[in-house]
Amino acid sequence: MAGFRSLARQARDPRCDLALRRYSLRKCLEKFAPYGHRATWDHLCSRAGFGPEDRSPDPARLVAALEELEEARSVWLAYEAEFTERRRKEKHDGLRRPGSVDDWHRLTWGGFGVAWCDDPRVHPREPLAEVLRRLIAALEREPGASCPVCAGERLIWRYDLAHEPSSGPVCTDCGIVVPSPVLTPGALAGARRTRLLVTA
Repeated sequence: MAGFRSLARQARDPRCDLALRRYSLRKCLEKFAPYGHRATWDHLCSRAGFGPEDRSPDPARLVAALEELEEARSVWLAYEAEFTERRRKEKHDGLRRPGSVDDWHRLTWGGFGVAWCDDPRVHPREPLAEVLRRLIAALEREPGASCPVCAGERLIWRYDLAHEPSSGPVCTDCGIVVPSPVLTPGALAGARRTRLLVTA
């Protein structure tokens, strides 16, 4: 099975058939899709300027989508390398029990669904790399009361999400499932209350 880099090379290669290049870009999302496969694809298409169902997009637009995905992947891989090194040091120092950020991180290893968007048409507008930088910054500071990606304060608790965890606080502004460790207990309780009010 081809890895991300070989699929990316194929998507970029002008000697390849355009349909194969598009297919290779879609296959890259099986390796790295921060919003989930469908939402990340929708995001890349809208930012690069071609339709999600366009079978023969402009090659330059296809490469632009690939470059955005590659930049975001390099941001996430750097974070994972730092995370791995930190955990190694902690284990060496006798800290065996991971914290809540570590529990969340275990579910997103490799970057798939790290900023999950349950509705594939609702996702942040900013470049993927910027979204991941904001999310990483939030993971490395004290919890806050708003979405770390768009600073939206309208969080609602949703159940039956199509990703693990199966429930959590969703930002109604940008659509991501906000990682619980980046929110204060008060913000989490507020999201749960909002869910109760909406369903009542």
